[in-house]
Amino acid sequence: MLTCGGGASRTANGIPGRWFPGLMAWATGRAFNEGKAVGKMAAAVRPSGWWQRWRRRLSARNGSRMLFLLLLLGSGQGPRPVGAGQTFEYLKREHSLSKPYQGVGTGSSSLWNLMGNAMVMTQYIRLTPDMQSKQGALWNRVPCFLRDWELQVHFKIHGQGKKNLHGDGLAIWYTKDRMQPGPVFGNMDKFVGLGVFVDTYPNEEKQQEAQKRRYSPGVQRVFPYISAMVNNGSLSYDHERDGRPTELGGCTAIVRNLHYDTFLVIRYVKRHLTIMMDIDGKHEWRDCIEVPGVRLPRGYYFGTSSITGDLSDNHDVISLKLFELTVERTPEEEKLHRDVFLPSVDNMKLPEVTAPLPPLSGLALFLIVFFSLVFSVFAIVIGIILYNKWQEQSRKRFY
Repeated sequence: MLTCGGGASRTANGIPGRWFPGLMAWATGRAFNEGKAVGKMAAAVRPSGWWQRWRRRLSARNGSRMLFLLLLLGSGQGPRPVGAGQTFEYLKREHSLSKPYQGVGTGSSSLWNLMGNAMVMTQYIRLTPDMQSKQGALWNRVPCFLRDWELQVHFKIHGQGKKNLHGDGLAIWYTKDRMQPGPVFGNMDKFVGLGVFVDTYPNEEKQQEAQKRRYSPGVQRVFPYISAMVNNGSLSYDHERDGRPTELGGCTAIVRNLHYDTFLVIRYVKRHLTIMMDIDGKHEWRDCIEVPGVRLPRGYYFGTSSITGDLSDNHDVISLKLFELTVERTPEEEKLHRDVFLPSVDNMKLPEVTAPLPPLSGLALFLIVFFSLVFSVFAIVIGIILYNKWQEQSRKRFY
């Protein structure tokens, strides 16, 4: 069973994380106090047969508690089981970010880069402040070559704006290009990869209201809204319709101005994309999007970005944790799940992207120019010969 990835709600071999420190304190405290009592009694009482037997029994009890403590400590360092079946997860620190954010965006040795108005605070990284016309981003410098993975995002969106007077939201990316500012939640349009959007302002709904139209109940969306999009570089994100024409799926997510932690998880296993959220303060994942047949290349970059326009909000990221998932595959699945070089979704037709022609080498360019000149000279010579023959025939006519 999946639990929230914020730390306190995770489990180690079935023991809740919030009980783990207390359990260690109990084991060490009992062992220390009883050992101290043994020492005092040994100093006051001369050893005898019954004393030796009682001390061995007490030492065995202390030893069993210490062994139990060591087993607990060891269980927190290894892989953690995830759900049913043979699936385990490993935290990948080179793709993860958490407090105290040491060295973020400060040099060439940093694993994460800041862009735009993003800034590091003590308790979070603020992508954009609650001010108009700001944009910021946070990008991982290390490309991800994992086959199956899970990204857990701890974020917070808050501000002074009242209902529908705030914007615009944030996005989580797994894309080929990084650090490319643009209009899509602070990132470039026509990106290559996966984008997950937490959209807080309904552009389409406002336009429909301005045009005196009404939504049908089955089409209307309630904002804030989470959606996902896979792009091969040929599609543009439609801001006027909040990305509706290109979305894979979505769900309503009331995430603004909450007094408890909000989380989002993106899971990619066996070409199956799953997006879940924990926004109710219950430390339980709730399904949002599930799409099979998603083909994502390896070697792309993780990042998150945000943008504000006439309306604004504080968009904060508290942590990003990437886990490598080890999943058993059958030989048939191994053949089917080979690496791809361009993002795509089964049963969804994406426009093809025409690849640019490679640049010509020096030799090829020389040969093209040389043969072009030869052809031009040959054409000129032929033209002169034909012209001379035409003039001779003209003279004969006069004689």
